[in-house]
Amino acid sequence: MSRKIIEMKGIVKTYYLGTPNELEILHGIDLDVYDGEFLSIVGASGSGKSTLMNILGALDRPTSGRFFLDHLPMEDVKDEGLSKIRNKKIGFVFQNFNLIPRSSALSNVALPMLYGGKSRSERNLRAKELLKLVGMEDRSHHRPNELSGGQKQRVAIARSMANDPAIILADEPTGALDTHTGRMVMDIFHRLHQEQGKTIILITHNNELALETQRTIKLLDGAIIENRMNGKNQLEGCYESF
Repeated sequence: MSRKIIEMKGIVKTYYLGTPNELEILHGIDLDVYDGEFLSIVGASGSGKSTLMNILGALDRPTSGRFFLDHLPMEDVKDEGLSKIRNKKIGFVFQNFNLIPRSSALSNVALPMLYGGKSRSERNLRAKELLKLVGMEDRSHHRPNELSGGQKQRVAIARSMANDPAIILADEPTGALDTHTGRMVMDIFHRLHQEQGKTIILITHNNELALETQRTIKLLDGAIIENRMNGKNQLEGCYESF
């Protein structure tokens, strides 16, 4: 069995704590993610997917429960430490791309490496390699408004790989794309998983896409109601039934 890269125990997230409007979104989530796994988290709008994603990506903290990222207890990490962890350990891909409008594709991909302390020459060399990896080397000097949706998402995937993170967290990465372009994007994720051994967590409402991953976690009303292996790509020893 692979080692755990993420471990969650009893994760609760409550908003407006201590007020009449107090609202508990996540109700005691237990979740393990294994190094090198391709995992999907599915659920309808309001199921808690986005809240869980924000905690998994160290963008938010749980109200209670324990969260270990690469065996590090996240409650011990101060806020400035969270930004360093996000920069080095997690690559983000969002539905709406989140590219800087006035910067070229090359500059967008290189930006996380600037925060990581790499030199300009290192940043540019790595950014060019990553754009080539996603088939965007001939668009390196184009700005986002000169790119199609699929091209923007490929640039976003290249950017997520800038600091060679162990984990890629993809939030509805095909949600704004047509079927053909979405297929291209999923194929890139499969390559990163198979060829580079990346741990990929796909947040999606699309059950067909979820079936392409090794394991699917299904959320309903802030709780995990299903944790199943998919097809032949099974990560042995991780199956639980609810």
